[in-house]
Amino acid sequence: MVENSLIKTKYMSHNNGENIKFLKYKKEFILENGESLPEIDIAYTTYGEINEAQDNIVWMCHAFTANSDPIDWWPGMVGDGFFFDPKKYFIVCANILGSCYGSTGPLSINPKTNKPYYLTFPQITVRDQVKAHEILREHLNINNIYLILGCSIGGHQALEWTISNPSIFKHAIYVATNAVMTPWVAAFDESQRLAIEADPSFFNNTPEGGAKGLKAARSIALLSYRNRDIYNKTQAEDNNEKLDNFKSASYQDYQGEKLVKRFNAYSYYYLTKALDSHNVGRSRGGYKKALSQIKAKSLIISINTDLLFTTEDQQLIHKHIPNSKLAVLESDYGHDGFLLEFEKQNKIYKEFLEIE
Repeated sequence: MVENSLIKTKYMSHNNGENIKFLKYKKEFILENGESLPEIDIAYTTYGEINEAQDNIVWMCHAFTANSDPIDWWPGMVGDGFFFDPKKYFIVCANILGSCYGSTGPLSINPKTNKPYYLTFPQITVRDQVKAHEILREHLNINNIYLILGCSIGGHQALEWTISNPSIFKHAIYVATNAVMTPWVAAFDESQRLAIEADPSFFNNTPEGGAKGLKAARSIALLSYRNRDIYNKTQAEDNNEKLDNFKSASYQDYQGEKLVKRFNAYSYYYLTKALDSHNVGRSRGGYKKALSQIKAKSLIISINTDLLFTTEDQQLIHKHIPNSKLAVLESDYGHDGFLLEFEKQNKIYKEFLEIE
């Protein structure tokens, strides 16, 4: 277990982190921007067993505030009897750098000072997060990955990795993601950071600092994760005499408080920065050239009502990955559709992987 008093069980997974393993990388970890971390911890979860041919490995890259346990954040897709069944696949998922679910992040202890990083934590990128995945892959002696799958920022990781080390992946599925961060998404992220910065406690450098700001940030984010139609449907009032305390207000308050109980403002802040800097074409001659390097049989999935990463974003990826396929997931739930539409995804994945 990582020796870090600030890593709390509430930050781990549905079973207080019992399934989670840790890799301590004791060498200096050089970041893309030239800064470094003296060492890093990588929290990860595995399910199933690697078969003799090593052709059943599925690497899942988790989304923004998820942890390393896919049964926790994708319960309708991963587990006994589900599409990604540990009896069939060896499933790996690593918590991303900057998060608060076990991998090194702002709440981690800086070994140089014996104090938490907080706001001295260096800026990280998706490329840095993938570099940590590569360290874990080598530690696990994995040479070939049957399928890499990522949704949202998980899709960013999957794209980065299939570009940087294309030969090890047979299949790739990128869901509700993009190749280059758009000003539209970056504007949402900045609005969330402004909300966190408006909470004075964020600058106190304490484990619970910025909690009220995080609550407001989550409320902003939800508007991009869903959409107008689903809010109007699920939060409609049945009392026409109301003057206050509307359902939609209660929902925003509840969801904001729910995240505060399981996440951290400092990690949230730094992860939005990682999102903003996402650009697979950086230092690679542009995104078109970068995407053309992908060798995996690729499927790009677009959610028809996604306001955050629109179908246009996925069409761009599809256009420049050789021989890729594009599928549309029909959902009323916007960007969050990948977390809710299990049966529809099963059908799409089954067809793509040619499973009878």
